Amino acid sequence: MEKHRGFPGRLPGTDFQFTIRRAAKDGPTKIIRRERFRDRRPPDRRADEGFMAALWAQFGEEPFMRGNLDAARLSWLFGREVVPAEDPFDPQDYDALLRIDVDVARRSFPDVFGADEDEDDAEDEGEGW
Repeated sequence: MEKHRGFPGRLPGTDFQFTIRRAAKDGPTKIIRRERFRDRRPPDRRADEGFMAALWAQFGEEPFMRGNLDAARLSWLFGREVVPAEDPFDPQDYDALLRIDVDVARRSFPDVFGADEDEDDAEDEGEGW
């Protein structure tokens, strides 16, 4: 199991887990797509946003191995912001490759990605530089 060095183990100041310490004896937990409803609690939303920020900071647009990333936390983003990077994809494999769907992630978590580059360029042009 790939251990992602430097990746935060949890959302700071909470018990929302981002990584696991060791491989499960019974094998990896299957990654599934979990529905996120509008009435989710604010702490759960912050955990999703914090996890996406950590993924973006660590991997960017590059494919990454599931490794020691928590399956439950991945499942909240899977099928939307985080998608398989290989075909066929095994959702129960520590070596499975994933990637961030940047367009979907930008819409879902705008604060993680900041302002669009196009908007920044338009503002610079308007200032007479």
